[in-house]
Amino acid sequence: MKLCYNKNAKDPIYYIQMGYRNGKKVSSRNVARIGKHSELLLVDPDPLAYAQRQVNKYNKEHESGKVHMSVNLDFNEKLTSTNDIASKSTVLNIGYFFLQKIYQDLRLCEYFKGIQKNYKATYSCDEINRFLTYGRIMSPRSKLGTFDRLDIYYEFETKDDSEKRSGGGPSFDYQHILRYMDILEENFDSYIEHLFTHSENTIKRNTSVCYFDCTNYYFEIEKEDEDYIDPVTGEVMTGLRKYGRSKQHQPSPLVQMGLFMDGNGIPISMCITPGSDNEQTCVIPSEKKIIDMFKGKRFIYCADAGIGSYDIRNFNSMGGRAFIVTQSIKKLSEVLKQAVFNDYDYRLLSSDAPVTIQHMKEFDRLDEGALPLYNDTAYKVLDVKNHVDIGLLEGKTFKNGNTNPVKAKAILKQRVIITFSRKIMEYQRAVRNRQVERARHILKTKNVEDVKKGSNDVTRFIKRTSVGKNGEKAKDHYGIDQTVIDEEEKYDGYYAVATNLDDHPKPILEINNRRYKIEECFRIMKANFCSRPVNHRLRTRIIAHFMVCYTALLVFRLLECKLNRYGTHFTTDNIIDTLKDMNVINVQNLYYQAAFKGSHACTSLNGIFDLGLDKKIYQPKELNKKIKKLLK
Repeated sequence: MKLCYNKNAKDPIYYIQMGYRNGKKVSSRNVARIGKHSELLLVDPDPLAYAQRQVNKYNKEHESGKVHMSVNLDFNEKLTSTNDIASKSTVLNIGYFFLQKIYQDLRLCEYFKGIQKNYKATYSCDEINRFLTYGRIMSPRSKLGTFDRLDIYYEFETKDDSEKRSGGGPSFDYQHILRYMDILEENFDSYIEHLFTHSENTIKRNTSVCYFDCTNYYFEIEKEDEDYIDPVTGEVMTGLRKYGRSKQHQPSPLVQMGLFMDGNGIPISMCITPGSDNEQTCVIPSEKKIIDMFKGKRFIYCADAGIGSYDIRNFNSMGGRAFIVTQSIKKLSEVLKQAVFNDYDYRLLSSDAPVTIQHMKEFDRLDEGALPLYNDTAYKVLDVKNHVDIGLLEGKTFKNGNTNPVKAKAILKQRVIITFSRKIMEYQRAVRNRQVERARHILKTKNVEDVKKGSNDVTRFIKRTSVGKNGEKAKDHYGIDQTVIDEEEKYDGYYAVATNLDDHPKPILEINNRRYKIEECFRIMKANFCSRPVNHRLRTRIIAHFMVCYTALLVFRLLECKLNRYGTHFTTDNIIDTLKDMNVINVQNLYYQAAFKGSHACTSLNGIFDLGLDKKIYQPKELNKKIKKLLK
C-alpha cells in the first residue's frame, strides 16, 4: 500500500492506493480515502505526514489480515464483451492445491525434466500431466474438454482474451497433449516405478501383501484392431482392442487392465494388455517388474481363483514369496469334497473352540444370545500336497508353439482353509429363493425359449422335459429343477482359500478379506474418474490415457489414506465434491472471496496439509505464495 495524491492540485485529496496484477500488467486502485488537504489541516498541521502515518497504519492492519476498503459498485455496469461463443464461469478452483501437494511429493516435475532431455519438446510435460491428472479426478472429460476448461484453475485465471496471470497460463496447446502422451507411453516402466518409489514421500507403503486383479474396458467400435506381422522379422504385433470376455457383457472390442495394490489400497503397478488375452498370462510378467521395484523385499501374492493358476502359485512359492488365493470348492476332488462336508475337526475362528457344522446350521439365529455365533465363522484346514486334487491347470507349450492349459502334474505344497458362515448361508439362500421365484414367474408369463440364457441366471433352475408317444413328435415341458437347487444348497455358507503359509487361518483370512479394496479402485476409475469412453484409437495413446487414470488413482488414494490416518473417513464422492466446490471469486482484483461453505472434509484437509484454505477472504498475494510454494 502507498500514499497517492495529485501533487499539482491546490487542495489535493489523499488516498491509500493498492497495487495489483492485471494479466501481465501491474495496475493500482485507490482503496481508501484519507481526506482533503484542507480537511486534514484541522486534524494535523502537517497533512502529508498525517496521511503517510495513516498509510503505515493501514499496511500494519493489512498484514494482520484486517483492513477497511472502499469498493465502488455500479449496478448498471455491463459485462465485458469477449469473443467467446458461450459464457464461462469466473469462479476459480483452489481445491486442487491439496492434490498439488501430493503431486509435489511424487517429484514428477523432476522426472519429466529428466526424460524431456531426450526429446525436442518445447512444452512442459509435467504441466500437462498435472492438469490431466487433476481434471480426471475433479471433472473428467476428454483431453480437449480438459484443455478448454483450464481457466477454472487458479493458476490459469484469464483476465481477458489475450492475457493470463503473470507466471501462469498454460504453456502448451492441445496438440502438445497428444505428443506428451506418446512420450509418456514410451517411458511406461520408468514412470510407474518412479510413482511407486516416490509415493513413500507421502505415505509409508505397506507392501507385505500385494493384491492383484484385472478388469476390462470396452470400446464402441465396429471391429477389433488387426494384428501386424513384420515383413522382415516375422514378429507379430497383436492389436490392443480385441474381442474377449467382457465383465460388463459388452459385445465390443476390449482392452484389459491388470492392477497391483498394496495392503492400504494404494496402487503399486499396472499393465495394459489386449482384451483377448487370458488374464492369468499378465500376472507373472507384471510381478517380475514389482520384484525389481521391491529390490528383493518379500511379499504375499493375493488374488481370486481366476488368477491363481498352478504357474502363478508355483512362481509365488519361490524367492521367499507366498500366495493366498481363493479356491473353488466345486473343483476339489471327491476325496477333498468328502473332507469338506465331513462334520469333523471344525473350529470357531474367534476362539478355536470345537464346533460342528450341523450346530452352525440349526441354532436359532433370532436368539439374542446366539448373535456372537451367528457373526462367527467355523474353519477347517486341509493339507494338500498334490495340487491336482484342487483342480489346477498349468500352461503347456506344444511343438507348434501354441500354449494351452492342461491339468498340472507336479506337486505343490499348500493348505486349503475351509470356512463356513451361517450368516453367508442365509444370505445365499435368500438370493437363490428370489431367483427361483423369478424362474417360476418366467414359466407362468413367458416363452422359456425366448428368454436369454446364461450360466448363472435364473434359467438354470428351469428344466426341459421332452415327451413323445408312438413315434409322435416330442413335446417340451418346462418346470423347476429341484436337483439344481439341492446341489447349490450343499455349498451355501462354505468358502475356501488356498495358501502355502503356515500361519493361523485368522490372519490369512483377514488378508484375503481386504481384496475388496482393489475392486474399489476399479470402481473409482470407472465411475468417478470416467476412465471410459477412451477417445483415442492409437495404441500408444490408449495406454497413455490409462497411465493418466492410474496417476489420478494413485494421487487420490494417497490423499484418502492421509485422511484415514488423520482419523477421519469420507466417501469418494465426499472428497471429490469438496475439492471440486472449493472455488473463489475475484472481487474487483482486490481480494478473492470463497464461494463454498465449510465442511468436515474441508476442515480435515486443511488440518492435514496446513494450507489455510478454509477462510472467507484471501489476499491475491497469499494465494500466489501458496501455489508458488507448491510448484517448487
